[in-house]
Amino acid sequence: MTLLRNDPNTQLAFSVYENRGIFAVLLGSGLSRSAEIPTGWEITLDLVRRVALAQGVSEQPDWAEWYREKTGQEPNYSALLEEIASSPDERRAILHRYIEPDEQDREEGRKSPTKAHHAIAQLVRAGYVRVILTTNFDRLMENALREQGVEPTVVASADALAGAEPLTHSRCYVLKLHGDYKDARILNTDQELSAYPDSYNRLLDRIFDEHGLIICGWSGEWDHALRASFLRAPNRRYPVYWAARGTLGSGAQELAMHRAAKAIPITGADEFFLTLQQQVETLEQSQRQNPESVELLVSSAKRYLSKPEHRIQLDELLSQVTERLMVQIDDEEFSPHGQWSQEEFQSRIQRYKAVSEPLTRMVGVLGRWGDGNELNTALDIVKGLYVHAEKMGNGMSVWLGLRSYPAVLVFTAYGVGLTRSRRWHTLHEFLNAPWPREYRDAKRAVSMLLLGAWKGERNDLWAQLEGLNNRKTALSDHLFEVMNDWRSSFAGVSAEFELVYERFETLAALAYLEEDSEVSLEQAFANNPHGLFARMPVGRVGWHEASATTLVQELQSEAMITTLLNAGFAHKSRRFLELFVESLKRYTVRMSR
Repeated sequence: MTLLRNDPNTQLAFSVYENRGIFAVLLGSGLSRSAEIPTGWEITLDLVRRVALAQGVSEQPDWAEWYREKTGQEPNYSALLEEIASSPDERRAILHRYIEPDEQDREEGRKSPTKAHHAIAQLVRAGYVRVILTTNFDRLMENALREQGVEPTVVASADALAGAEPLTHSRCYVLKLHGDYKDARILNTDQELSAYPDSYNRLLDRIFDEHGLIICGWSGEWDHALRASFLRAPNRRYPVYWAARGTLGSGAQELAMHRAAKAIPITGADEFFLTLQQQVETLEQSQRQNPESVELLVSSAKRYLSKPEHRIQLDELLSQVTERLMVQIDDEEFSPHGQWSQEEFQSRIQRYKAVSEPLTRMVGVLGRWGDGNELNTALDIVKGLYVHAEKMGNGMSVWLGLRSYPAVLVFTAYGVGLTRSRRWHTLHEFLNAPWPREYRDAKRAVSMLLLGAWKGERNDLWAQLEGLNNRKTALSDHLFEVMNDWRSSFAGVSAEFELVYERFETLAALAYLEEDSEVSLEQAFANNPHGLFARMPVGRVGWHEASATTLVQELQSEAMITTLLNAGFAHKSRRFLELFVESLKRYTVRMSR
């Protein structure tokens, strides 16, 4: 007996987790039923009832039976709609009242996204699902996605498909096969559902060929054009899972056999998708470092650092954790030859964070609680990680650049720790440490790893991380979020951590500017009396007005000027520091627009 023999749910969760972005979801009317949006059969019986009542027929206990006796035929959704409403506009108007929530519906929570919709939206946000096919006219899926901060590409007609963002480039592609209830071009009748436009067929052929499939809420009995598309796809590159209450009907069984689909018995769509989302999330968390082991390593670093006689143990511990991280960076999951996608980028960042967390937090501890003797150790770790990352010379440039992301995390954590403890002299030495690589011009740590100076910084890429859309300083914002999550190790519970972080970036920008001489900077200032005159990486402080005001005032205070100059900043020149402050102010004006 195999471990997953009678557990198709867990098998599906593993498949979704291990094949991020590969599975498409096919949703039918059953998914919206728990939102109290009626199915086609329920709408059919209600239409029968309303027509009969208008003709003077009394209320019946079984309207389907009454219709059979009256007409000698089965109640037929398509036939009724064609009989009641002769044009697409009329049919749309009839459907509108069944789908659009009124005030009472909103108050009582009806006709709004269900737990299933929200669970699917969370899978989309995490990058596990990118394509959603639906036969539903409602907008529950789109609303749930937007609540998760995902703006989907929605295609509800052939015209919309022609102008839509390509499937490959879309974070989430929603294909509404039968249209949208607010669009007169919805497909209702058997005739309308008998064939799709050629453009739809080509797209469906591609989706069924290139994706696995999770089906829920669709009977597979009707929708002749969709059935035909399903049967046209011979490829079984990825599996098909069909979630259904009870056994599949004969039409669905035919499709399931054709694609070797695995049936999953469920009690409802809400329970099925919520369980799937939670299982995938559990698998994701299982790949992260054990929080207890991370805390143990951080505590060990603090304990060894506090006693000089334990320096050897501290050095050995840091060496072991660093070597382990280097091995993890070389793992196949970080292969530089993988295909590019937004979801893969987001996933790699999460995985790099997970494997880098122990060492990053430990080196942050050195910055916060060290006495200066730890500087060379911190530099060896940062340089070692970077040099190791550079050993891989072939592959996609984006993935190659990301290999040194762990070095950026460690660099930032140590610098923030130094800033938190106001160890300005060590901070200046760290930022200006010479870099172990041959360049025509001398390179320093700050000019290799600070924000835009780092080879892996491309704002358009980092802006694709969750919550960073349209950010001017996406990498800076991301690093702040990471350091804020881990700050308990090396920055304590300071209520001003945001200012501490932005103070670090500001002083790092000052150190970066020290590549210029005071004479050249003065000349640039004279040549640009109003615009930018100095090139330097500026992070969040460029647009964060409150911090910018505080830090500019701080840099103009006599006490801070003296402290920084004594620590070696600004070439120990008051005028150089004044020019830096002027440059910073001009950046804030430019970036705040």
